[in-house]
Amino acid sequence: MAAIANLPSLTPGGLVQESAVVGGKKKTWTRTDFAVAAAAASSLSSSLSASLKWRGRRNYGSGNSSLQGDRAVPFMIQELACVCNRDRKLLQLVCNAADKGSEISGSQVHGEAQRTEEQPYGIPDKEVPKRWDVVGLGQAMVDFSGTVGDDFLEELGLVKGTRKVVGHEERGKVLRALDGRHYKLSAGGSLSNTLVALARLGFGSSQNSAQNVAMTGSVGSDALGDFYRTKLLRANVHFLSQPVVEGTTGTVIVLTTPDAQRTMLSYQGMSSIVNFDSALANAISKSRVLVVEGYLWEINQTIEAIAQACEAARQQGVLVALTASDVSCVTRHRQQFWDVMCQSTDILFANADEARALCAFGDDSTPEQATKHLNQFCPLVSVTDGPRGSYIGLRGEVVFIPPAPCVPVDTCGAGDAYAAGVLYGLLRGVPDVKGMGDLAARVAAVVVGQQGTRLKEEAALELAESVNSLSDLLDNRIMELMGMKDEVVSERISSV
Repeated sequence: MAAIANLPSLTPGGLVQESAVVGGKKKTWTRTDFAVAAAAASSLSSSLSASLKWRGRRNYGSGNSSLQGDRAVPFMIQELACVCNRDRKLLQLVCNAADKGSEISGSQVHGEAQRTEEQPYGIPDKEVPKRWDVVGLGQAMVDFSGTVGDDFLEELGLVKGTRKVVGHEERGKVLRALDGRHYKLSAGGSLSNTLVALARLGFGSSQNSAQNVAMTGSVGSDALGDFYRTKLLRANVHFLSQPVVEGTTGTVIVLTTPDAQRTMLSYQGMSSIVNFDSALANAISKSRVLVVEGYLWEINQTIEAIAQACEAARQQGVLVALTASDVSCVTRHRQQFWDVMCQSTDILFANADEARALCAFGDDSTPEQATKHLNQFCPLVSVTDGPRGSYIGLRGEVVFIPPAPCVPVDTCGAGDAYAAGVLYGLLRGVPDVKGMGDLAARVAAVVVGQQGTRLKEEAALELAESVNSLSDLLDNRIMELMGMKDEVVSERISSV
C-alpha cells in the first residue's frame, strides 16, 4: 500500500462515471480523479502520519470488487466518516489511489459511523447552537495552492499575477500539469478566512463564551464539497447549507512564483449560485450579524438573493456587514453595491482601491477621503491601506489606525483577518473605535507575518487573551449602531 504522502502525485484522470451498491441501493456519480484524490489526501494527511496499512485480502472482480479483512487503520475510518459523502466516494478513491490504479467500482466499507440518508450534514441537531453570533453568506471554494516557476506559467499560457475565471477543461489542464508537484488544499475563500479567524478568536478567549459562527453558501454533492464542510467544522465554523445534488464544488488554483506573485484560476462551479431560501432566512433570524461577501455579485440571480437576505436581516434587527472583496467586482457592479449599502448595510469592509471605486474617486484621492464619504451612507466603514495602516469611520468621525509591526511573509488574507478583528472587537464590546482598530491591525499583522491566509489557533489564543472582558457593553455597542439605522437610512437615500 502506498503512503498517504504519495496520494497527491497520482496521475489524474478525466471525468469518470462510477456506481456502487450502498445500503442496498445503487448509487451513481461523476467525479474527477485528480480533484477527489487531492481532497482525500489533504484531509487525511492532516491527521495521519503513517501509511495506510491493510491486512487481509482484496478481491478484484470484473467491474465489481470488495474489501475484506481486518484493517490496521486507527482513526482513519472515523476521520473519513466526517469527510465522505454517504456513498463513501473518498474512502473508495483512497483505496484506489493507494493501489495506484486499481479499479474498485463497488466497495463494502466495514467501519464506524457511516452516515445514513436521514442524518443531517454537519453536526447533530443537539449540538447546533440556538443562536449565531455571526452568519456569513459567501463563496465556498476549495483552494489548490502551489509554488511554481515562471516557465510553468509560460507553458500553460498564463499571465503572471492575474486572476481569471476558467472552465472545467482548463482547470483539468492545470491540475494535470501540477501532478507530482508540492501543493496543498484548503477550504478557501475570503469570507471563510474571516469566519475561521473570528471563531478561533472566540474560542481563544478564556473570559467569555465561544463565538457561534456559521456560513451559508453553495457546494456540490461531491467529495470536494464534503472536504470543504468538514474543514470549516474543524475550525468551529458550521456550514449550514445543504449540498447541491449533482453539483460541482468551486475551486481556486493559486500558483505562486518565487517573486511572491500569485496567479489565480477560479472555477466557479456552484459557488456563486445562492438562493434566498427558508434555510438562509432561518439562519439570519437567529444571528446577530450577517456578513455578505462581495464576490457574490458576479451573478444576477445571486444579487437578488443578497438583497433579499440583507432586507430580511434589516427587518429583524440583524446587523449587516458587506465586504467589497475585489475592485473589479466593485467596478462592474457599483450600482448594486450602492443599492444594498444604502438600504441595508451597517458595516462596510473595503481596501483603499475598492473604496475609491465605490466612490468613483480618482487615484489622487486618499483612503481617508473615501472613508469619510462612505461613512455618510453606512454607519461603520473600515478601509485598509496595506502597510500604510487603515481608517475606520463611525458617526462621521474617521480614525486612523496605524499598522501593527510585523515582518511581512505573505500578505494574502490580511484584509480578511482585519475584518475578523473588527467583528470580534464589536462582539466583545471593545468600547472605542481606536481600540477595535488596533485589535484588527494586530490580527492582520499576525496573518501577514506567517505563511497562509488563516489565523492560527495559537496566535488567536494570544490575541484573544489580550482583549479585556467587556461583554457587558456588547448590547450597548450593537444598539448604538442599530439605533442609528433608521436615521442613517433616510439620510443615505436622500443623499443618493
